[in-house]
Order: sequence, then C-alpha cells, then structure tokens
Amino acid sequence: MFELDGRVAVVTGGNGGIGLGMARGLARAGARVVVAARNEAKSKAAVAELERLGAEALAVPLDVTDEASIAALVPAVTARWGRLDILVNNAGINIRKPAHELEPAEWRRVLDTNLTAAFLLARAVYPVMKRQGGGKIINIGSMLSIFGAAFAPAYGASKGGLVQLTKSLASAWARDNIQVNAVLPGWIDTDLTRQARREVPGLDELVLRRTPAGRWGVPDDLAGVAVFLASRASDFVTGAVIPVDGGFSIQL
Repeated sequence: MFELDGRVAVVTGGNGGIGLGMARGLARAGARVVVAARNEAKSKAAVAELERLGAEALAVPLDVTDEASIAALVPAVTARWGRLDILVNNAGINIRKPAHELEPAEWRRVLDTNLTAAFLLARAVYPVMKRQGGGKIINIGSMLSIFGAAFAPAYGASKGGLVQLTKSLASAWARDNIQVNAVLPGWIDTDLTRQARREVPGLDELVLRRTPAGRWGVPDDLAGVAVFLASRASDFVTGAVIPVDGGFSIQL
C-alpha cells in the first residue's frame, strides 16, 4: 500500500530542509523524484543524494513566483518520464516583522510564494493527473496555520490560506480521484528555523518546553507522512490537515 514504484513526484523547494526530508522518503518508497527549486547547485547536490538512495531523480529550475517558470515545469517532467503523480507544495519564505512594520511589497512576496504559487502549481498539474486517472497533492502548511504570531502576519495568513485552499481543491477534484491534503510541520530544525531562533528571543526554550516529545523535529520526521499521503494507503483521505509536530499543537 505504501509502495511508490513508477510514480513521479515533484517536490518544490526539495533541495533542503523539510522538502528534502520528504523527497528522501518518497525516493526510498520507490518514486522518481523531481527537485524543483531556484538554487541549481543545491538541487544538483540533492539529486545526487537521492540517486545514492537508489532513486531516479531530476533537478528542474523553478521560481514559484514566476508564472512562466511554473508553466514550464509540467512539460519538463512529462518529457522525461511521461507522467506526474505527486505534487508536494513545499517552497516557502517568511519575513518576520510585526504588521505595522511590514511593507505591502513584503506582504505580497510572502503571499505570492507561499499561497498563490501553490494554487498555480496545483492548477498546472491538474490536467495531467486527471488524464492519468488520479494523483496526490500535498500542501505544506505550518503551526501558524492554526496559531497566531505577532512576528509573522504574512506567513500566518499564507499558511492559513493554504489550509483552506487544500479543502477547496480536495472538494473540487475528488471526483477526478485526486486527493489533496495538508501537512502542518511543527518546529523542525532547518536553516529557516535556525534563523528564527536568532531573531526571536526565547524561541528555543518555548519550543522545547511546549513540545511533549521534548525536542525539535528533523526533516526526516516528515518522510513518513509524505509517503502515506502520496501512496494508495491514503486513497480515501482528502482535505485532511495533519500536524507533524511532536505534540506541540495539543499542549497548553
């Protein structure tokens, strides 16, 4: 039920952090993995790592804020492997400022990267998934999909919106056998959260105190849920929002 042999998965921002952790999980389950990201050197290194796991992998340059770049993604993937079964909308950014200091251009940059891009990518893969008889879309939200943070109004809005987009797409495309679900990572140890720990005093202590698991997550903690949501095991799961957070969201 969890085998992905012959399936083709696109992971945006798949050359590091959570995206690469998910890509490793999909690769180990047998998927061919497309690393779609801007940094070509990092993508090349990620592809080499996935190939060492025994997977077929491909790097495709992608700027998720550029509609032409998004439009070129599906033809590049299908030209190589003839199909596209799984999309992981993982690419994202954050600008940590309170609302009264956030510039409109900064707001738009975060929303365009985290939310609008996910919509455009889902719309781009829909025709090929429908033609194939089904597919899987996995949107990566955040703890800030459900909690508020004074230092991240744009990020929280984008990730909350991504959850609602997930439910809308799941409802619209269920008849086409396309399952659309969201994953809400907790506090995962990545380059982005290391920057957050430098910028937000006391964040490390707060996370450790509130997380029942007593630790920060690591990118490979997301591998299992990625395989589940990409495989036949989740064929009757759609519109779900799944925290992977060591219990952070259940703790007072």
